[in-house]
Amino acid sequence: MSLRALLAEVHPAWHGAGDGGLDPALLRRACDSALGRRLLAAALAAGPASHLLAPSPDGPGALIARWSRARLDALHRDLGVLAYAPAIRAEIGREPVRRLKAALGSSYLLALDRSVWDAKVEPEIQARLAEDLRHALSAADGTTTLLRTFALQGRAELQAWASHRDPALAQWARLLEAPEALPPAHLPEKPVLVVQTHHQNRAVAA
Repeated sequence: MSLRALLAEVHPAWHGAGDGGLDPALLRRACDSALGRRLLAAALAAGPASHLLAPSPDGPGALIARWSRARLDALHRDLGVLAYAPAIRAEIGREPVRRLKAALGSSYLLALDRSVWDAKVEPEIQARLAEDLRHALSAADGTTTLLRTFALQGRAELQAWASHRDPALAQWARLLEAPEALPPAHLPEKPVLVVQTHHQNRAVAA
């Protein structure tokens, strides 16, 4: 992947654009300039992309090609669904179950799969997940709040796992979105690895 293509995927907020920072028009001009792109990449390498843009023979191209935005979105969704498994398994109402199945498709089965995770959590985590799920299911915006709830939790789970296991992946996933606070992560390492490996294998086979 070219430096231009990489920078085009990074959320402008990571360059300090907007809110009194770097002028968005100036950022666009920088991305169109070879020197500007090098300066932007150097700033990222010195900060939020220190592992992703660390000098290496292959560079970040292979990782970025493997983990496209769409594939990361799918990974975040599935990790979030799995993280909400304690609440999803406890939800037996006909309408909530129907909405979950309609919104998640085959990912709904992931939350029920005890071979991936037994979904045992502390009572306070169970209560938080149940409350958040009830709120998401009662939202009047269709599936928007529900899917965002799973995506945010999935982002938290990936960051917690990948920051130790694959820091470059953690940074790439973070750079695609605006900086924001994420909910606490609680998935054990093994279930995250199972889901991440599944998505990675699909990317390699594609």
